Amino acid sequence: MAITLPDTVQLPTLSQTLTSEVNRRIGRAMHDYSMLDDGDKVMVAVSGGIDSLVLAWLLLHWQKKAPITYQVLAVHLDMGFGAIEATQVNDQLCRLGINFHTETTEFGKKALETENGRSGCYYCARQRRNRLFELAKEKDCNKLALGHHREDIIETFFINLLYGGNLSTMVPRQDLFHGKLSLIRPMAYLDKTDIIDIGSKLGVRPVKNPCPLSETSKRQEVRDLMATIYTKDPMIKSTIFSALGNVRKDYLLKPTSF
Repeated sequence: MAITLPDTVQLPTLSQTLTSEVNRRIGRAMHDYSMLDDGDKVMVAVSGGIDSLVLAWLLLHWQKKAPITYQVLAVHLDMGFGAIEATQVNDQLCRLGINFHTETTEFGKKALETENGRSGCYYCARQRRNRLFELAKEKDCNKLALGHHREDIIETFFINLLYGGNLSTMVPRQDLFHGKLSLIRPMAYLDKTDIIDIGSKLGVRPVKNPCPLSETSKRQEVRDLMATIYTKDPMIKSTIFSALGNVRKDYLLKPTSF
């Protein structure tokens, strides 16, 4: 289902919504990783959470200050947990005046049936990711924008460290399929509190994740762990984030059978 609606709600402008510091961080992330180019067709993956809704609005209105021209299309995949959440997401996108496409799947339902839900998160994420790639190709989009922020990047590093046995994380830009599609994360330098502040100014009402496993995932465990660490010393977040770009390979071990 593809829907195009005019902007029917008077929302704050970009300059009224973004503080100078937040504006600087977004611009810096886009510049550091060359996220947008003239003529891009950008598909924004919208789950319904505050992050993805804010990102869709941000990219739509960033066009007004960018020295390039690009198109924006929001895409929401209904994971099959119920129609209410999908309708709520659609309502938010309509209110923000964003062109969007909604598609119903059974990824979530099937994920819960996979090994009684034990590996459901992996299955669901993989299916959702693959379908987004397919839709980007179908919609002739060369960029896929995701609403991940600084905490997400740090959490992913610790998930991979603690449960995957490797040192890696999300990157602000990742080129796939021989450069035909690029994943971009324009809010990579923002904190969750920055995004919540933007959403509050816009009157965005995030849609609760309907997945029954959302509060018991490995990511939630790591998120709770990091929250405890940040409480003891708020500067640790910035230190960890800086460390992810300051890797000293000569002081890491060689691959081992362990």
